Amino acid sequence: MKIWIANIMDLIFGDPYNMPHPVRVIGSYISWFEKIIRKICRSDSALKIAGIILTISTVAIGYGTIYFILKFSMRIGLWLNFMLSVIFMYYCIAGKCLQKEAYKIMSVLFQDNLPEARKLLSYIVGRDTGRLDEEGIARGLIETVSENTSDGIIAPLFYMFIGGPPLAMAYKAINTLDSMVGYKNDKYKDFGWASAKLDDIANYIPARLTAIFMVASAFILGKDYKNSFRIVLRDGRKHLSPNSGYPEAAVAGALGIMLGGANYYFGKLVVKPTIGDKSKVIEAKDIKHTVKIMYVSWLMALILFSIAAYLLKGI
Repeated sequence: MKIWIANIMDLIFGDPYNMPHPVRVIGSYISWFEKIIRKICRSDSALKIAGIILTISTVAIGYGTIYFILKFSMRIGLWLNFMLSVIFMYYCIAGKCLQKEAYKIMSVLFQDNLPEARKLLSYIVGRDTGRLDEEGIARGLIETVSENTSDGIIAPLFYMFIGGPPLAMAYKAINTLDSMVGYKNDKYKDFGWASAKLDDIANYIPARLTAIFMVASAFILGKDYKNSFRIVLRDGRKHLSPNSGYPEAAVAGALGIMLGGANYYFGKLVVKPTIGDKSKVIEAKDIKHTVKIMYVSWLMALILFSIAAYLLKGI
């Protein structure tokens, strides 16, 4: 019940930009820690050890803070505990926010305003967007929505059902660590090593479940679910990330498009493996199809995780 209410809240309200957010607090801690460590550590090995300490401490703070707040709230009253549990889980879901950002960029593309679309996309992706055409912008957005269906919806749900709000917040801490320091460039290859590895482990099962939900969603929505399944099996492992390729492959196959390929990052050309077959040119309207797949996958995960939790309780 609490998990369903939290998800309905996100569906209605989205991310509470004007309210205190635990993930922003976690991000502030990571930034503070890095700033201090950069002044102290000079060698690669010292940075790697510091990165391990950052990873452990951030996840411990994420889990422990929520755990003790909820434990203390039980002494005050069940209703307070219930409300706080719902709010903390609501903070962990990012479905509505993802849809809003996607539709905002899609609407700008429909207006043929490429400079504004590039600017908006730059806020949510790591690649350089300054030279992207309409197809490149749509491709980047579709990849982001696909990946974040796993990272921002299915994975938090997965950990909510296993360990409630504390474990869901611990996952968000892992995800935040990876997004802030989990890069493979010279600056973060040592300091962000532990964060990136832990993120790979935490997302291993959710990413593959997301791909399965997306294939089933393609069937429900009348998309090419057979090709979606085929591309997941063929290209799911081709991504540089051990997890991101699976949801991307599911969407690419369902829509008959090709994702991945060459992009610029910090002015440097990076050629990634391609995912899917280029049966058609990617268009702005494919963004809407991707969001629909996201929503159906979200509902499917909620229903199936709830059934699994109910059955496991009876064992």
